Amino acid sequence: MTIPDKIKSILKTIPTDPGVYQYFDEKGEIIYVGKAKNLKRRVHSYFNKQQQSRKVSVLVSRIADIRFTVVNSEMEALLLENNFIKQYKPRYNILLKDDKTYPWICIKNERFPRIFLTRKKVNDGSTYFGPYPSVMTAKTLLEMLRQLYPIRNCKLILKEENIKNNHYRPCLEYHIGNCKAPCDGSINEDDYNKMIYNVKKVIKGNIQEVLRDMKSQMMEHAAKLEFEQAQVIKDKYDLLENYHAKSVVCSNTAYDMEVFSFEDAGNSFYVNYMKIVEGAIIQSHSFEIKRKLEETAEELLSIAIVEIHQMNAGTDNDSDIDIDNDIDNDSYINKNKNIREIIVPIELNINIEGVRLTIPQRGEKYEILELSQRNAKQYRLEVEKLRTLVDPERHTKRILNQMKEDLKLPVLPEVIECFDNSNFQGDYAVAAMTQFVNAKPNKSGYRHFNIKTVEGPNDFASMEEIIYRRYSRLLNENQRLPDLIVVDGGKGQLSSAVKILQQLGLNGKISIIGIAEKLEEIYFPGDSIPLYIDKRSETLKVIQHIRDEAHRFGITHHRKKFEKGFIHSELNDIKGIGKHTAEKLMLELKSVKNIKEADLETLTEIIGKAKADIIWKYFHS
Repeated sequence: MTIPDKIKSILKTIPTDPGVYQYFDEKGEIIYVGKAKNLKRRVHSYFNKQQQSRKVSVLVSRIADIRFTVVNSEMEALLLENNFIKQYKPRYNILLKDDKTYPWICIKNERFPRIFLTRKKVNDGSTYFGPYPSVMTAKTLLEMLRQLYPIRNCKLILKEENIKNNHYRPCLEYHIGNCKAPCDGSINEDDYNKMIYNVKKVIKGNIQEVLRDMKSQMMEHAAKLEFEQAQVIKDKYDLLENYHAKSVVCSNTAYDMEVFSFEDAGNSFYVNYMKIVEGAIIQSHSFEIKRKLEETAEELLSIAIVEIHQMNAGTDNDSDIDIDNDIDNDSYINKNKNIREIIVPIELNINIEGVRLTIPQRGEKYEILELSQRNAKQYRLEVEKLRTLVDPERHTKRILNQMKEDLKLPVLPEVIECFDNSNFQGDYAVAAMTQFVNAKPNKSGYRHFNIKTVEGPNDFASMEEIIYRRYSRLLNENQRLPDLIVVDGGKGQLSSAVKILQQLGLNGKISIIGIAEKLEEIYFPGDSIPLYIDKRSETLKVIQHIRDEAHRFGITHHRKKFEKGFIHSELNDIKGIGKHTAEKLMLELKSVKNIKEADLETLTEIIGKAKADIIWKYFHS
């Protein structure tokens, strides 16, 4: 079977994170939803001919598009998969024929509340937690809670008058220590409700208060030499401390809300939309908005919210928003009008009737917002990588044109060369040059320079030397000159480089800029006022990349030269003096001659008395 080019491109962009994937047919309808611990590995397996059954082959042959949602863990992927299946009823999902739902833990709204598992949520004031990805998960948690707290599990109606009249007698659960017998008044309602309060804390994941209380009880028993009772509490303490059952996908509170987040990338603005119903994510949808002018993030996010709400309402609207999505919005967006809260990351100046905008700072809502922001970022990476793979030349031309415009260059900067120099207090002076071709590293064009004519720490003179050596050689060998030179440094280094270009007759033939590392200012020759480029722009990212490459490449060479300078010295002949000791001495005293002339006190301060004695005796014996 031949895989369509569109699917091949998508397969190259899928991340390795856990999440949920959705397959769409040519009509834009979801035909299958699946979960994966590793999205890339799982989705790729469908297109492996060796592992395909006949049914899988039929499914794969109908896939026209693939979408995915990244989550934090495999359990969250399982829950989100369940929500999507129930929402969209894909044709190839077996679970659609099963009316079962995931279990919830219910704390019943009654005197002396019971705690039990249920698959149905009843609106009777009871508190529900979940849903949980499997019965086993929920049962394990419930069993732990019963080990921690002796909550009753009988169905008796414990009216106050029945308890006072001794209407009930404690059952076997009381005698074996699994219940405090509220039925005969052995525990009052306040003490029982304290246990329920702690149970809720544990289920929500807020266990620090409970742990502190347990630790206090444990210490009290230990102080009274009641070690058996202390050990029982310690076992519960350890059990609770190892418990982790917090889920971002499903909130502990039955929120109905929408979440909007964004990833700003200059000309493109990526938005993620999530819909939460009864605390569970039932939709996750990302799209791209193209900037037409200099719209702010607040304006673009407001436009996105209004657009989604118009889709939900089924309103026909000819919008200028470029939504990069082939999904039929009427089928993809659930027209649920019960949302009364929208979670956003920034303050917006819009007013939606009956809906409040919230910017959470902590808690469950903040965690859900963070998850949405992760999906917006992932969608951006997916789109950008897909564009590069589909039309790499167009992608490169777009970046080069952007650089030409931002830096006011006469030609496209197809070849860029960047220079950086480094030394150790004037010694071991080296320099590095990195080269980018079409905005990408060309490592075969990288060059190292050993500074030959400069003595002492003089960055300006070092810059003059390496600029002269590089471009005089290119001129003599009649090789291609770069379109742009980037100097790592401010006005001083830039002036030194321009001086040499003038001597070589290249002034005006090659564009040159300097980048100061502190505030990332861009300096131009003859202009004392720097240019500040938008931090999100691709122009600055390319310049930072080539500068960082030059720094890395130069530091590597400098370290090798520095190590070579002292490792192969006379110090290596001294028995008992290793590499690290020799390095310490060279860093402090700069040369073997200075080490020979140093007194014993100086050597002791640097490397300690024992090794200082060895060095002293060697040179003065």
